Amino acid sequence: MRKFNRSAARGGVIAIGAALLLAGCAAAPEAPTGSEPAGSESAAPTTDIQPCIVSDEGGFDDRSFNQLGAEGLRAAAEGLGVEPIEVESASPADYAPNLDSVIAEGCNMVVSVGFQLAEATGAAATANPDINFAIIDDQSVTADNVQPIVYDTAQAAFLAGYAAASYTESGTIATWGGLQIPPVTIFMDGFVEGAEYYNEQNGTDVQVLGWDAEAQSGSFTGGFAAGVEAKAMAETFIGQGADVLMPVGGPIFLSAAEAIRDQGDDSGIVMIGVDADLYETSPDNADLFLTSVLKGMSTGVQTVVEQAAAGEFSSEPYVGTLENDGVGLAPFHDFEGSVDPELQTQLDDIREAIIAGEITVESPASP
Repeated sequence: MRKFNRSAARGGVIAIGAALLLAGCAAAPEAPTGSEPAGSESAAPTTDIQPCIVSDEGGFDDRSFNQLGAEGLRAAAEGLGVEPIEVESASPADYAPNLDSVIAEGCNMVVSVGFQLAEATGAAATANPDINFAIIDDQSVTADNVQPIVYDTAQAAFLAGYAAASYTESGTIATWGGLQIPPVTIFMDGFVEGAEYYNEQNGTDVQVLGWDAEAQSGSFTGGFAAGVEAKAMAETFIGQGADVLMPVGGPIFLSAAEAIRDQGDDSGIVMIGVDADLYETSPDNADLFLTSVLKGMSTGVQTVVEQAAAGEFSSEPYVGTLENDGVGLAPFHDFEGSVDPELQTQLDDIREAIIAGEITVESPASP
């Protein structure tokens, strides 16, 4: 277990928040019906609050999922004039003890980062009914003192799949995950559906490796750590001809970047990031990112913490969608001149069609 205070760790994550804004990420997700958005006057604290966050095994330096959650907590805490407590998990065995530790330190608004903390969060919420909890990417815990923060990322990943199918020169693209859990497979479902839609609209036959959306089966590294297994999987898909890769699982994208570098500077292989705009948050690999599928996790966390401080905690799920800009697609950045000139217009039209219900994006993992 590693515990952080705001002053020790805020710089890197706040920089990420600024980068996301500069990248042109869509506006913050709307607050649940009947409440004010983050940073509004109604968020003025009416109750004493000690906000805390517990990471999953990816850690707060994953340049993605956990970092964005921590950014949101820090932003809320700063606005409320309180010091957050952050505890990092090194493995799943840490989840329950880490939750117990922040409760023992007086935390009364606890954010759990990720699906993997569901069991431990449910147990902690049952044992501590007077403490409010929020959990990112999980709706399995049903309790009056637990608010899910969830995202329909299949919608945004659909756009990414369409873009990947448009960009590929080999006619083969790939996606794979860290673990086969809903917050991962929802990206993969949308990606496959988007590529299939491109084929339907353009009479092409782009192949997607790594995930069978209909069978709900595919390729996973077994965890969210960068390393030998993650790199080997990327190498496998590269060897099968994939030239657009979307690894879904925090730091495993770092291993995919290594595998691409090994192919040489003129390989033409690109990646699609997930969660954050990885062009901004992973500058060493910026030249590899065609685009990224975005989740507004920082704003989601900030909103629910501020609402709890204002005495407006709710167990109603906070859901990010294309319509409320809780999910989206990052700019093409360095690849803007390399994509089809009509692609952005097509993506804008598809986005509006999804919002209007004219295109249905379905995933068993959708909230």
